[in-house]
Amino acid sequence: MSILFSPLSLRSVTFRNRIFVSPMCQYSSRDGLPTDWHLVHLGSRAVGGAGMVIAEATSVSQQGRISPGDSGIWSDAHAEAFMPITRFIREQGAVPGIQLAHAGRKGSCTLPWLGGEPLTAHGWRTLAPSAVPFDEGHPVPEAMSLEVMDQVEEQFRAAARRAHAAGFQAIEVHMAHGYLLHEFLSPLANRREDEYGGSLENRLRFPLRVARAVREQWPDALPMLVRISAADWIDGGWDIEQSVLLARQLKDIGADLIDCSSGFVVPREPIPFGPGFQVPFAARIRAEAGIASGAVGFITDPAQAEQIVATGQADAVLLARQMLRDPYWPLHAAKALREEAAWPNQYLRAR
Repeated sequence: MSILFSPLSLRSVTFRNRIFVSPMCQYSSRDGLPTDWHLVHLGSRAVGGAGMVIAEATSVSQQGRISPGDSGIWSDAHAEAFMPITRFIREQGAVPGIQLAHAGRKGSCTLPWLGGEPLTAHGWRTLAPSAVPFDEGHPVPEAMSLEVMDQVEEQFRAAARRAHAAGFQAIEVHMAHGYLLHEFLSPLANRREDEYGGSLENRLRFPLRVARAVREQWPDALPMLVRISAADWIDGGWDIEQSVLLARQLKDIGADLIDCSSGFVVPREPIPFGPGFQVPFAARIRAEAGIASGAVGFITDPAQAEQIVATGQADAVLLARQMLRDPYWPLHAAKALREEAAWPNQYLRAR
């Protein structure tokens, strides 16, 4: 029997299999509101048989967006706009999830297909732990005061409340890829000299505050995931040993699964891209922190995904680009692994 296609339960939520759709920015929202694109994009992956479909990095504030096309959940109108999407995903048997995010110093940029460069017109002031720009040519961000940190924490708390009202059944806190919470964790971005910078304990302080706020607001019966960059791939940066310590504290707060990615806190990192290159991070987090983990990155083959979960390296796999290439990858994977998978009634004639 395939482990990949066995159910996974976190708190009161049971996922029909261990194939999750990674949050992938679509840069197609209007004033942060999801559009028909999101209904079709996310809905088709639920039709395709995934166990969970996680909506893209969804900003907790206008200032926290990467680009003007980012999704947001900073008002009740945003929560209402997500309701048809979460309803459709549930109707297809998948769990609707959402990733809460703040872009930090990597915000206020053009859309990727327009270059992804800092906005020169209609941009906004970005926030960061320290007044250090992401790269040459990027604006200097505002170093967050304690008052601003309180405001951002409250924005995450309010976003969690709205996510529940919108019908999401799982929530993920974004602490990866060089965005705000990762910036606090990494010595490469955090140059503070107060109680939120310097030592590991200090650098953990604000990300843990945010995770705790989300967990307190999010219903106890529903799971909370956290995506981390398990390593910066640069000496003196964030690394897997610190990630294990972070995961232990997140577990104590009430996190249920650590989604293990890596990198992107500074430009031009020497990341060794390749099939399964981040799986060892998920394995170490699972073994050493005693918490469920998710493996992500260049997972494309059904046998590869099966091997990851069957050997206990991770509890689930999160697919991104492969799901863009093939929204029905779980159904095709089931056939390759000789497993039964529930096809939509409307598609049974093609089974």
